[in-house]
Amino acid sequence: MIDDPMTPRSGITPRLYVLTPAVNDPAALSDALAEMSRTVDVAAVLLRLPDADERSLINRVKAVALGVQGAGAALLVDGRPDIVARAGADGAHLAGPQSLQAAVRMLKPNYIAGAGGLRSRHDAMVAAEAGADYVMFGEPDAVGRHPSRDAVVERVAWWAEVFEIPCVACAAALDDIAALAAAGADFVAVGDALFADPRGPKAAAADAAALLKLTETTT
Repeated sequence: MIDDPMTPRSGITPRLYVLTPAVNDPAALSDALAEMSRTVDVAAVLLRLPDADERSLINRVKAVALGVQGAGAALLVDGRPDIVARAGADGAHLAGPQSLQAAVRMLKPNYIAGAGGLRSRHDAMVAAEAGADYVMFGEPDAVGRHPSRDAVVERVAWWAEVFEIPCVACAAALDDIAALAAAGADFVAVGDALFADPRGPKAAAADAAALLKLTETTT
């Protein structure tokens, strides 16, 4: 496991956590992520995987890992803790406390176990007790819908005030970043707002990093 990328740095700018689209062209995605990570501070990349056989998924993760990890970011796979070790990833992101609980023994202590899909405060606390290395709030549902920004800000502020385990806040748009960071998020996750930007993900990531930096100067 890469410890540093997902370790919050107290008093310093919240860090960027990148949510990829489903990886269909691993080489192109690897190049885009490596370029992005060399341009801005990326703590971690969550790799979303398409439906495919296990060997194909492992190969896709391996193809992306080199560029991401070479730039100093952690590579996490979405929902497949069983392939983390063989694919050379740094950990997995699990949806819901039950999925996390089932995966912790497989991942710990060598790999990161992140928790998302947390529908309530209780879910978040259960995930923390189960050994989550971070909790994520505000991620999109199966059809890409995000909760409201106000709802995510409220949940992040509550978590940051009470708990020490790092918090990742998902931004549906670049305009959400400053509010989520100001609420106390250790990391701000951005996905479609980067990869759907007509200027390309590198330019959008630079804007995201600037918004995170702005938060540091105003707090």
